[in-house]
Amino acid sequence: MKYDTFEKLGGSCYLCVTKEHTFGTDAFLLADFAKSRHKDIVCDLGTGCGIIAVLERLRYEPSEVYGIDIQPRAIEQFNLTVERSGLKNTYPILMDLKHLTDKLPLGRCDLVTCNPPYKAAGAGIESGLDAHKIARHEILCNINDVCAAASRLLKFGGRLCLCNRPERLADVICAMRENNLEPKKLRMVSKSPDSAPWLFLIEGRKGGGQFMKILPPLFMGTEGISPELMEIYGAKE
Repeated sequence: MKYDTFEKLGGSCYLCVTKEHTFGTDAFLLADFAKSRHKDIVCDLGTGCGIIAVLERLRYEPSEVYGIDIQPRAIEQFNLTVERSGLKNTYPILMDLKHLTDKLPLGRCDLVTCNPPYKAAGAGIESGLDAHKIARHEILCNINDVCAAASRLLKFGGRLCLCNRPERLADVICAMRENNLEPKKLRMVSKSPDSAPWLFLIEGRKGGGQFMKILPPLFMGTEGISPELMEIYGAKE
């Protein structure tokens, strides 16, 4: 199978990307927002090429990182990344998040991340590529499936961090609460102070009490990349 390219992420890490399974700015924003800790067990749901899982491994060095996806080619790419980059304790797993098995650390995760399909099934114009349809539309899973899977994976007090479009905020909060994940932090992302947000980042805590902190918005910058975004991208490295 021919792959498009390996993109260098830092040091000796090279991420395998293709037209079907690549990454965007939102992956970097989510990985930075989640910020795993050194002893954490982390699982990325719908991992695709593995970008979020790999960024957590490189930047925060958690003890174990799992990335699951239902698409075989995505997991094959992730495996190639792990092998070429020599990533330790990083495990790509082919699995449907609606049917988790004991190949994963059920009930033991400190952090679950997910960059889920943003559009509800049937909403908007669907991509011609099946992989892109699955990534962008709730065809194989919806936000409640994501939150249910996260709740099964997380230990008490564990965190789910995900991103989505602002029009889905109510859906996300409802799905979190239905699965014993209390929204605790929310951050909006926009191009500039006078533009509407195009993305939000949210953290839910398993078994948490009812209190949500609204963080200052993140501005991308209209003339070049903002200093904070440069840091998130790892430009200082």
